[in-house]
Amino acid sequence: MFYQNVRGYHWNVKGEHFFSLHTKFEELYTELQLQIDEIAERILTLAGTPLHAYSDFTKYSSIKEDKNVFDGRECVEGLVSGLQELIEEQRSVIEAAGEAGDEGTVDLITGYVQAQEKLIWMYNAFLGVKK
Repeated sequence: MFYQNVRGYHWNVKGEHFFSLHTKFEELYTELQLQIDEIAERILTLAGTPLHAYSDFTKYSSIKEDKNVFDGRECVEGLVSGLQELIEEQRSVIEAAGEAGDEGTVDLITGYVQAQEKLIWMYNAFLGVKK
C-alpha cells in the first residue's frame, strides 16, 4: 500500500518543489519495489507464499490509501506518516523473526528500518520539523 501511495505522490505532486520531489519519490518507489521483491523471495525461501493481490493489501495493510494528494508538502507528510507506520510493522517482523531464530529475516528487515529512519529524518528536515 505504501508503494502505491508513493507512486501516486510521484505522479500527482505539484507546486514549487515539483522537480525535486518528483525525482525523490521515483527514487523511493524504485527502492521499495526492490525491497518488495526481496521480501517476497525471502518468504519463498522460507517455504511461504507471498501475498500479491491488491485485495490482500487492502485487507492486511495498516497503511491506508492516500488518494489524490497534489500538494508537495502534503505528499511529504503522507510519506513520513507511511514510513513511520512501515517501520512499526517491520519492527514487529524483526521481533517475531528473532523469536523464531530467523537471523536472515532479522538482518534483511533491520537494514530497511535503518535506511527508512534516515529518510524520515531527511523528509522531516524538508518539512522543517524539529525532532
